[in-house]
Amino acid sequence: MLSCGQFDRTFLKMVAQAAEAEYRYKVITEECHLNLNPFYNPARRQYDGNRLLSQIPLCTISEHTKLIGLFRVDLYIPILTYIFGQAILGKNVAIASVFRLRNELYGLKQDEELLLSRTVKEVIHELGHTFGLIHCHHLKCVMHSSTYAEEIDLKGASLCTECRSMLEEAER
Repeated sequence: MLSCGQFDRTFLKMVAQAAEAEYRYKVITEECHLNLNPFYNPARRQYDGNRLLSQIPLCTISEHTKLIGLFRVDLYIPILTYIFGQAILGKNVAIASVFRLRNELYGLKQDEELLLSRTVKEVIHELGHTFGLIHCHHLKCVMHSSTYAEEIDLKGASLCTECRSMLEEAER
């Protein structure tokens, strides 16, 4: 996991541990010092997720090595107003941002526990796409699509049995 912004070490450790537990792979956290200025769109006051995703280095250690960049900035893609994260289906890279996961953005009281929960779910979700998993119809599955932060709150942080089965089948 690439920490592309200032994050508390304990926060990153907890996100990494959750992803490690869900996918049963070792998760390593490293700092990323990427200049985000070229990805900023002043007309939208957001950062282009497609272009940013293309700049996350591709891992070639093995087909199961995955890399997710965790950001603090507001992300978008041209067809959507905003995104929580994005991945290249079945490939090695993904991105996620905590920007729209923070309660304060919605005029609510800061809640670090809720931010951690949302971040864990988003990171696990985007990593699921890198393993080839698509959006799931089960409401509690972490692979269920979320348009709003409240929808992230409603789903679990784990794969449902169908998604787990697809993951295990793909790994054979």
